[in-house]
Amino acid sequence: MKENPTIQTMLDHKSIRKYTSKMPPDEVIKTIVRTGQQAPFAYQCYSILLSRNQKSHPYKAPLLFTICLDPHKFERIMARRGWKLVLNDLGLLVLGVQDASLMVENMITTARSLGLGSCLLGHAPYIADKIAEKYHLPQRVFPIVQLVMGYPAENPPPRPRYPLEFTLFEDKYPMLDEKTISKAMQQMDEGYLAQDYYSKLKAKIPLEGGREETYTYTDYSWIEHICRKLGQWDPDPKDLLKQFEKRGFFLAGKKQG
Repeated sequence: MKENPTIQTMLDHKSIRKYTSKMPPDEVIKTIVRTGQQAPFAYQCYSILLSRNQKSHPYKAPLLFTICLDPHKFERIMARRGWKLVLNDLGLLVLGVQDASLMVENMITTARSLGLGSCLLGHAPYIADKIAEKYHLPQRVFPIVQLVMGYPAENPPPRPRYPLEFTLFEDKYPMLDEKTISKAMQQMDEGYLAQDYYSKLKAKIPLEGGREETYTYTDYSWIEHICRKLGQWDPDPKDLLKQFEKRGFFLAGKKQG
């Protein structure tokens, strides 16, 4: 692979869960957000909420960013030109998630280059009503993801990833044979076990539905962890859809009034 400082910054990425109490200065915060704005796609269908209330943040991180899907601003701008937003909310969500994701990646990379660490928090959509109340969000603004950030008080290794041949498929999607799948599973599991990742966090997900527990922290790793998430959690989208509807988004096509 090629190497340069930008590539190394991205390859060295890791989630940080321990932070110093040092608050990043305004100049650093503005730089992080401004580079986030310059991400590709440029719908800019997002807004960023910032909290510096370190004591209340996950992992006691100095900064907590909440990145929101925000067609509210679009609708205000379009009204000035005599337009009304007619794009369906599902399409709007897809575009907004793409937009916000690219912007967040720029923020994370910039922060790393300035000596900060961060950790993404994916639960924001499930507590959108509580976030909306806290930040006084108008209708049609929906929290997509949260990001804690600050100066690291730990230096964990980068987390493992799938082999490249399990990720990059040229010209057509391949027939995945058992050998290829097994290699990908092995690389992920052995990589996380070598770091004692789940044992350090005590992060084993309990089994549901009467399944017998056969794993200990000596063999519980990424594949089992992800299988338990995707194989047990949220089979019905009604709770998440309810959060969207509370914020004025109707993903099945039903519109207010």
